[in-house]
Amino acid sequence: MGGALLGNFLIGLREGLEATLVVSILIAFLVKSGRRERLGQVWIGVGAAILLSIGFGAVLTYVAQDLLDFRQQELFEAVTSILAVVFVTWMIFWMRRFSRRLAQDLRGRLEEAIGMGSLAVVVMAFLAVAREGLETTLLFYAAAQGATTSAGPIIGISLGALTAVALGWFIYAGAIRINLATFFKWTGLALILVAAGIFKYGVHALQEAAVLPGLTTDAFDLSGRYDGSTWYAALLGGMVNFTATPTVLEVIAWAGYLVPVLVLFLRPARTGPAPVRPVTEARMPAPEGSVATAAGSETAGPAASNPSLSTSDTPLGPRVGASSVGTADTAR
Repeated sequence: MGGALLGNFLIGLREGLEATLVVSILIAFLVKSGRRERLGQVWIGVGAAILLSIGFGAVLTYVAQDLLDFRQQELFEAVTSILAVVFVTWMIFWMRRFSRRLAQDLRGRLEEAIGMGSLAVVVMAFLAVAREGLETTLLFYAAAQGATTSAGPIIGISLGALTAVALGWFIYAGAIRINLATFFKWTGLALILVAAGIFKYGVHALQEAAVLPGLTTDAFDLSGRYDGSTWYAALLGGMVNFTATPTVLEVIAWAGYLVPVLVLFLRPARTGPAPVRPVTEARMPAPEGSVATAAGSETAGPAASNPSLSTSDTPLGPRVGASSVGTADTAR
């Protein structure tokens, strides 16, 4: 149970903090631009996205347990596992490359939505959070299938999500400082290990469903020396889906995913010059109590006391202490 709890805690923490920071960016933009009346619309969208994610998880569980026979269930779990690996890998590299522009993009989309009306604001907030929520649900479902049938996965992801919400709130309030670049780098590495185990499980499920051969061809057999009831066995099983008798194809799949993805993730990212905004861009009127910049952005009075979410040149936009948050390049 310990490994399943830890692995899913990591999923809940990483994905939950991303979603929390998205919500924090939207709220901070509304507060410092004097549009507090729009906060309720953002929360409606966020709540709808959370309900959709919970419903998606319930549908996955119902389909797998109640509608499918053994072979179909194995095939279903294989497909969901491989999809989860694809999504989490894409998310890790997307965040690594585009995190510096996330806050700016979110504020731009929210500004456009405000101009279109209340429903557009709700939809924009919903879409911003729904992607994270659906991705988390799929990843959690896949990780839980390969880990255990106990309550460990649900406890782990719940604790991770609650921790992420608490961290997000303290960051928004300026009560703590956290190096987001370092956080996302190390959690990205850990998620790659988790994803490799999920991919290995997906290949095993395809073998169980008779889609792939080699179910009885073991790469090695440690069953005589590996006690599956120990704490370290639970940790390895929950984090990387380690088993005492993996098939040859499982080992190839695990290494074939882990090695190239790690190399690409740890490779220094290419950096280019920052985009230059046209000097002819129209100045936007600054709200009362704010100071307009040449580009038309503003630094408002209500947010001046909170440096946590005041700039967009740090990872994900929030700046949590001038000395504690490096730029996105430091994560590379």
